Amino acid sequence: MWSKELSMQVKEAILKLQKQKKPIREIATILRVAKSTVWYILRKKASTGELSNAKRPGRPQKTTVVDDHRIISMVKGNPFTTANQVNNTLQWVGVSISKSTVKRRLHESKYRGSTARCKPLISLKNRKARLDFAKEHLKKPAQFWKNILWTDETKINLYQNDGKKKVWRRRGTAHYPKHTTSSVKHGGGSVMAWACMAASGTGTLVFIDDVTQDRSSQMNSEVFRDILSAQIQLNAVKLIGWRFMIQMDNDPKHTAKATQEFIKAKKWKILEWPSQSPDLNPIEHAFHLLKTKLRTERPTNKQQLKAAAVKTWQSIKKEETQHLVMSMSSRLQAVVASKGFSTY
Repeated sequence: MWSKELSMQVKEAILKLQKQKKPIREIATILRVAKSTVWYILRKKASTGELSNAKRPGRPQKTTVVDDHRIISMVKGNPFTTANQVNNTLQWVGVSISKSTVKRRLHESKYRGSTARCKPLISLKNRKARLDFAKEHLKKPAQFWKNILWTDETKINLYQNDGKKKVWRRRGTAHYPKHTTSSVKHGGGSVMAWACMAASGTGTLVFIDDVTQDRSSQMNSEVFRDILSAQIQLNAVKLIGWRFMIQMDNDPKHTAKATQEFIKAKKWKILEWPSQSPDLNPIEHAFHLLKTKLRTERPTNKQQLKAAAVKTWQSIKKEETQHLVMSMSSRLQAVVASKGFSTY
């Protein structure tokens, strides 16, 4: 066992007292250290002129440079390789080390264990389309993105998921009503909504069951055309002006022949959009912002939910929508860097 090392402050105090002609016994009593320690410090200072301890070499490293390269190579080849698997592989070649040593070598090479993000599986064809889109639009000026009316549909639950919450309580009171949060199966009801936005702000929030004849939330191509007819020109002129472009994803009701003919007749410009690319659409993050803000409203029925959703959607500031739209450049750069994979 190593004894506790003296601080430089105590060592300097020993020298100071020695200069005052204090004997070793008295110095040890004053500073509450052993007489042998005082004697050793004074002898070391007289012989070397130093008070600091010599640097200890420590225990020799158990892995060689070759072993270290082998560990890094296994993780580079398969990032999902566990420390146990690395350890077992090394044992086959006669290297016996602990999991802690494996992790230490990885940490030294700037690798950190993290939870893998779950992303949609993207086909090779769609990856190529995403990559081509990103490369083609990467250098577009800011004004190009400001002239786009972003559109999409989303489902809004009556009871938003608050995630895990911390609560202060005493032992045995975990199930007290004031110490629990409520959950409702399937969100306790929901509404489907269509919305649009631009860099200059949010547009109209339309609830599907308000425009369908049977008051259902099922939207087909016909219902979608009715929404476009009533909302696109109105919102585009208000948010952008007369020269605008529409963004929409490749949902079947969006790409239906009747829908495409309707858009062509209106002479609207459509931004060609790659499939499986919700991560590129800034309105998705505006929807997330909407649902996050809705958590504080606490509506108890669908009508209250609709009113709260409209109010909250309109409360999203221009600075927030502009920030989202202007992030298109970094989104596209991420797609190029990841060679077409999902990014956000």
